[in-house]
Order: sequence, then structure tokens, then C-alpha cells
Amino acid sequence: MESQGTIELIVIGGSAGSLQVIIQMIKNLDDTVDIPIVLVVHRKAQSGDILRTLLEQFTRKPVVEVEDKTEIKNNVIYIVPADYHLLFESKKYMSLDSSEKMNYSRPSIDVTFRSAAEIYGKNMIGILLSGANADGTEGLSYIKKYKGKIWIQDPETAEVDYMPKHAMEEIDYDLIIRPDSLANDINQL
Repeated sequence: MESQGTIELIVIGGSAGSLQVIIQMIKNLDDTVDIPIVLVVHRKAQSGDILRTLLEQFTRKPVVEVEDKTEIKNNVIYIVPADYHLLFESKKYMSLDSSEKMNYSRPSIDVTFRSAAEIYGKNMIGILLSGANADGTEGLSYIKKYKGKIWIQDPETAEVDYMPKHAMEEIDYDLIIRPDSLANDINQL
């Protein structure tokens, strides 16, 4: 039986203004952090693997763009590909879905947060960063329902504060994070 509160997954959702926060975080993550981290970032459908190439410059951890049936491994940073939703089939595999956009977005942060909550329950953290729409709030409510942890970027530090501000008004969160302390908050897990 797993111990209470063991974190097995971190899912980070962001949109406009979140990339700098993500880069700052991965630059400062300890090598000892071996939890899989999944990044759901809104971007143009034709963006290719430019994000993976960019992020690889700032970390020694493997950075992988998810493909259908990607196996989940510790110590890996996963990126949801543009124009696909990410679903968790189990604690072992992720799959991709091209159903309709949610909150004008594919990938949708809500879809991934919800799917992760159903599989990981109390053993996950959902982190919502800067962005310009309400994507992520509904997904965070699922994480809370399944007893996972919710971290939200301090809207005062967000380049675009709508997304974190909206979530803070709707959800009972566990931690307000700042870009300069996010890596440290993860390192202390």
C-alpha cells in the first residue's frame, strides 16, 4: 500500500506567459527530483517539437513530446503535443485524443488535469500558471475532489493573470507559487 501523500505525478498547465515560468523551474530543479512532470501548454497547432528543443537546453532530464501510448517514467519531463488532448490510461501509459477543443484549446489543461486526477488521486499535484482563459479551473476542481494537491501561480507574478486569478476565485488551493520559488517547492517534495 502506498504511503499517504506520496507524489507520483506533477501536471503543469499554462498558456500565455507561462513559458518563462516553466524554463525558470526546469533550470532549477534538483537532479534528485524523479517524479514525472507533464507540461500542458497552449500553443499553435503547427508548432512542431520546437518547445521540446527549447526546454532541453535548460535541463539534464530527458524532455519527451508525448506520443500515443507513451510509457510514463520517473525523472522525465513530458510535453503534450500541439493539437492533442492528453489522457492517462493508467499509471503506466498516456494516450492522445483529438476530440473537440475545450475552452478553445487543444491540448486542454482541464482534460489532462481531470484524467490525471482519476488515475493518481491524492498522489498528484496540479499546477496552474499564467494564461488568458479559464482552462484549468474545472480540472483543478477534479484534482481537489480526488484529494490531489493544487498549486496556483500568484496572479501578481503572472504575465497574464486571468487563468490563475479565475482558479483562485473558484478553487480551494493548497499553495500559491511564485516563479522564483516553484523549483524549490518541487525540490522539497
